[in-house]
Amino acid sequence: MKLLILDTPDEVTSWSAKYVVKRINEFKPGPGRYFVLGLPTGGTPLGMYRKLIELHKKGKVSFQYVATFNMDEYVDLPRDHCQSYHYFMFENFFKYIDINPKNVHILDGNAADLKLECSNYEEKIKEMGGIHLFIGGIGADGHIAFNEPGSSLVSRTRVKTLTDDTLEANARFFDNDITKVPREALTVGVGTVMDARESRGLNSHYKSTTVKFVGA
Repeated sequence: MKLLILDTPDEVTSWSAKYVVKRINEFKPGPGRYFVLGLPTGGTPLGMYRKLIELHKKGKVSFQYVATFNMDEYVDLPRDHCQSYHYFMFENFFKYIDINPKNVHILDGNAADLKLECSNYEEKIKEMGGIHLFIGGIGADGHIAFNEPGSSLVSRTRVKTLTDDTLEANARFFDNDITKVPREALTVGVGTVMDARESRGLNSHYKSTTVKFVGA
């Protein structure tokens, strides 16, 4: 693993956005040849998405032949709820770029069969040939998606019951009312992320901010 330390969160988001653009353009996606991108939500990724939108508007990158897979979603939270990750991604990124909505993949926390939804998600990733680049936000305690520290390195997409610490941390997004925070979520596994050809973890919780390089 390589570690890149930058001075400010803005440097992290700018570097990350430029790196995503570099990888997409080097791949030269086109009809029948999609670049597959794994994406997170959160404060640090939000800055990256804003930078990507800027670069897209400047003609530096097209997402026409990019397919995306998001890392997680709450269970039993309506898609149009302001804290759902469907809402986050479309309101903060997808609606501003030229991606085809059919190429956007986000776990459905309202599916009738959640286990089937998770297994189908893994299969869809395989059908797309795997993920070329997975961008993940790393929490203050080291969690990625809803995989808490100590999660199995071979874990796959699954239903997770959120820990008390996670519920308390996320209450700030739900009027500081912990009773409003969903108790469960769907999340890709650590193994799902590690299967990507390349992954990058973003962390901006400390004075020195970092981009962690994982994978080839």
